[in-house]
Amino acid sequence: MRKWRWHLMALAGLLAVALVAVFVLGGDQQQPPEPGLRPPENAPRVLVAMGDSTISGEGAGDYEPGTNGENGDWCHRSRNASIHKTGMTDIAMTISLACSGASSAQVGLGEAKQYTEPSQAGRLAVVARQQRVVAVVVAAGANDDPSFANSLNSCVEAWFDSGKPACSQGVGKDWQRRIDAMTPKVTKVLSDIRKVMSGAGYQDSDYQLVLQSYASPVSPNLLDSLQDLSGCPFRTEDLEWVRDTAVPTLTAGLRRAARDGGARFLDLSRAGTGREACSSTDPNKEWFRRLAVQWTDLRAQDRANHALQESFHPNAAGHEQFGRCLGEFLTIASQSASCLAGPDGNLHAAPTVGS
Repeated sequence: MRKWRWHLMALAGLLAVALVAVFVLGGDQQQPPEPGLRPPENAPRVLVAMGDSTISGEGAGDYEPGTNGENGDWCHRSRNASIHKTGMTDIAMTISLACSGASSAQVGLGEAKQYTEPSQAGRLAVVARQQRVVAVVVAAGANDDPSFANSLNSCVEAWFDSGKPACSQGVGKDWQRRIDAMTPKVTKVLSDIRKVMSGAGYQDSDYQLVLQSYASPVSPNLLDSLQDLSGCPFRTEDLEWVRDTAVPTLTAGLRRAARDGGARFLDLSRAGTGREACSSTDPNKEWFRRLAVQWTDLRAQDRANHALQESFHPNAAGHEQFGRCLGEFLTIASQSASCLAGPDGNLHAAPTVGS
């Protein structure tokens, strides 16, 4: 029994490390556009994704070479990520600069790095001069003050140790302050992107800037048989807190950042309703990974700390649905919309009332 408990705690420790994923790029100063400089008119029209794991494709598999641990790069940019699944036929190319675990500091301009990669905004400057960028889609903020991955890990640790208070009691008390501290950092990311695009000769009207929020990966409406290491080791009260408080409060903070940063806003907070991890007897019907262990990674010292990195992230099916909704949003005029399931079971961009 003691040996089994040791294995459980070891797995919890691995989860603590693995749920924290990340990115960053440098160069905080942008030159003003050269006189008469304009976006390349005849270059391929492209969509660009920037941000952290929720948009890089963490959990969706089929990662781009060089981002699956090679030389310390764990950005996990997936070919199945939502940016590649919009279905927009007038787009020649989709480019992801995103990196799992990236903080706002690495997404925006500056010297911060994530998994060896420099500023995403700095790399955007190169793309914007070579391609015709028609939209930049950003997902950032969860790895700043909210430290959402660590917060989920606190919930898992509370499940392991019944003597600990629920994470909703510990993290929850400080959640609003964390969101308030995050919001201006995301606003700065949006400002940095505007600065980069302006430096490449773009007017604001030449492209769309979209900030998307995060979907709740878990829900209290899970199967009892999966409320353990076989799927989702969370207390029910913590599952309720994640869905009903943590994610909506995070969404509200990001909505403010989009407003202050002059970006359109795509609300994904309810996108996974009924499709969360552990919500079905068939994991293929879920849009999020359950507790996921890459057992082969545990055999290699340089990969062991990342063996659980994919846990509780959108899977390939989830990204396909998020991409569908994003594609719709990019073709409508509403300043904001929510990704909600329609009668056909697919996600659609529902314009926000009053947007």
